[in-house]
Amino acid sequence: MQAEPLIPPLVASRDDAPAYWQGDILWLMLATGAQTNGQYALLEQLCREGSGPGPHQHTQHEALYLMEGTAEIHIGNQTVQAKAGAVVFIPRHTTHSFRITSPVARLLNTYAPAGFEEFVQQTAAPAAARTLPPPGQADKPQLPKDQLVALAAKCGMTMPELEK
Repeated sequence: MQAEPLIPPLVASRDDAPAYWQGDILWLMLATGAQTNGQYALLEQLCREGSGPGPHQHTQHEALYLMEGTAEIHIGNQTVQAKAGAVVFIPRHTTHSFRITSPVARLLNTYAPAGFEEFVQQTAAPAAARTLPPPGQADKPQLPKDQLVALAAKCGMTMPELEK
């Protein structure tokens, strides 16, 4: 039997976790693959109403925990209305998306194994504050489509809208 890779202990705080702005979302990197030997990532999101990703899938299992607010979540052929306290598990390779339906929402996202967080780190801008980003000021310059598709693939993600 092969031994599990060693994962060092980790203590993190949302107050000093690396923070990024992407679109209208604040992302906090609470645990990354670099810190967990690639085993998992834990990210916190602060989102505005109407925000959320388009349909996509990735090679990681994902779990969302809605700490505050409400969201409409699409998982495969299922649509659920989630409110604070809901946990949603999304198996790897399952197409999913969500839209925030309250003025603000706060989510915890877990990915196993890690990898997705690299996509956020490479496409988002370092946050100037731990608040929702000012409209139109949050993104890094957009990568060319072929580079974005390659980065998504490297991070274990496919987005049908990019591949058209």
